[in-house]
Order: sequence, then C-alpha cells, then structure tokens
Amino acid sequence: MDLAGPIHDFLLVFLGSGLILGSLGVIFFTNPNFSAFSLGLVLVCISLFYILANSQFVASAQLLIYVGAINVLILFAVMFINDSEYENAFKLWTIGDGITSLICTSLFVLLSTTILNTSWYGIIWTTRSNQIIEKDLINNSQQIGIHLSTDFFLPFELMSIILLVALIGAIAVARQ
Repeated sequence: MDLAGPIHDFLLVFLGSGLILGSLGVIFFTNPNFSAFSLGLVLVCISLFYILANSQFVASAQLLIYVGAINVLILFAVMFINDSEYENAFKLWTIGDGITSLICTSLFVLLSTTILNTSWYGIIWTTRSNQIIEKDLINNSQQIGIHLSTDFFLPFELMSIILLVALIGAIAVARQ
C-alpha cells in the first residue's frame, strides 16, 4: 500500500497499539469469552499489518483462516464450558507446577531464533531500492503453493495435526 510517510507511521503505531492491547487482553481477562474476542482483535491487526506490507493474499488468508475459522472454533469451545468450570480453570497464573510455562517459554525462544535466522527475501515479495514491489497475484499464489508443497511441507503438516488435535479437544469439551 503506497501511503505517505506520516500516514503510514500513524497506521503502524495504531495497529501496534491495537495488537499490544489485544494481546494483553488475551492474557489478563479472566473470562475466556473476552480473551477469545481479544484474540480476534490481535488476528485482525496482524492481517492489517500484512495489507500495509503489500501482501494482500496473506492478509486475506489470515482473515479467512484465523479470524473466520480458528477464532470462531475457540469461541464455540469456550461457550460450551459451564461458568462454574472455567471460573477456577482459567484464572491468571494458575499454571500448576510450571510445565506449561516452561513449554511456552521454550517455544517462544525457538520461534524467535528461527525468525531471526531465516532469510525472508524473495518468499512473497521482492525489494528493489527499499521499495516493496508486489508481484501479480497468480504468480504469488503459485509461489506460495510451491513453497508449501516443497520447503515448508513438514511445518504445514504439523500445523494441520495441531489443528486436528484442537478440534478433537473442542469436541471432547463440548460433549461433557
């Protein structure tokens, strides 16, 4: 998106603050419904960041898949839980013996080092003299499909297994 410098900077600050407030809402709300809606705000802000980065395909996929499917699935799972069950189960910092926090911290460190050590040049857009030039949508979609079926096949399949486990967990919670 070609915007003037101050407008682009304002949108970055506005979306960044929405992202930070939404993520704090996910963490600090004790009501899981409010946390799920805050997660929806975070996912929408991330999608708008993709639009600012001239990647409309990834932004539309973010909106359709994460906001439209995953967040709705989380909301349905939360709505099936009784009020008395989640009052004690979702309190802040009741992690038990710390295994969950250890897993989350190690996952955060692993993802951070992977992101910092990955060369992102040429995957979705190319840069010339500090300008982002978007390729045509058909070529961009083909390139994403080629990368998903070759380079990123294992992470793609692992994410599908994780989503399947989340769906089975939501069904198991709903049946109780």
